Amino acid sequence: MIAPVSLPAAPHPDVSAVESLSGDPGVGLLILCDHAGNAVPKAYDTLGLPKSEFERHIAYDIGARALTFALAAALSAPAVLSTFSRLLIDPNRGEDDPTLIMRLSDGAVVPGNARHDAGERERRLAVYHRPYHSAVEARIDAAIAAGHPPTVLSVHSFTPVWRGVPRPWHAGVLWDRDPRFAVPLRDRLRGEPDLVVGDNEPYGGALKNDCMFRHGTQRGLAHALLEVRQDLIGDARGVAAWADRLVPMLRQLLDELPDLATIRHYGSGST
Repeated sequence: MIAPVSLPAAPHPDVSAVESLSGDPGVGLLILCDHAGNAVPKAYDTLGLPKSEFERHIAYDIGARALTFALAAALSAPAVLSTFSRLLIDPNRGEDDPTLIMRLSDGAVVPGNARHDAGERERRLAVYHRPYHSAVEARIDAAIAAGHPPTVLSVHSFTPVWRGVPRPWHAGVLWDRDPRFAVPLRDRLRGEPDLVVGDNEPYGGALKNDCMFRHGTQRGLAHALLEVRQDLIGDARGVAAWADRLVPMLRQLLDELPDLATIRHYGSGST
């Protein structure tokens, strides 16, 4: 069993928009965590919300940072994580996406976002959103320059219940046009007898200009977005159990699928 990873405190968004984990590009894997943190820069206070709202899924993906750390440590893979709450600005959305800065999230009105204007939107893009994506691009560029085009794995988590309806999946794999990594990962997970695994569930993977479109589809890199149910990775024991499950799968896929290292474009991407 993989030992639980000691999870250090994340950098505060006032210090850095990005948390980076060094690793070996030769592994052929880059792990991303778009919604790793629930912190808000001091200038924004709590965006007018009670602090309790920042413990909910609307602020971050519960358990995703810890799972990213565990996978990166076990696989010696590099990783890039955001440090700021998705309530400030969502790094898994394109710059033109209307849900980039949410005024209302799962029933919670966000007063600090209610009247943001174009200038404030541009400021959050420049200070938080773009530095995160620039860090991802830098890691990809360095890996390609070293002769190791990376497979990109984005780690997310989802709520067990949505609008009063229980979700049947333990995990889901999201993807768009490139099946090279996502489909084998989905199938390996579905081979586990105790799991119900969604294919583009609980969300669709074809979202133009999202993180995987930008760094996977547009760059021709094999990629997948993994969603794990939050109650399954909400504590150290759950994270360790999922790392135990995922690490052998990921090692096998990286070893057995040589086409993952090929830069290959599948049409023009999502529309």
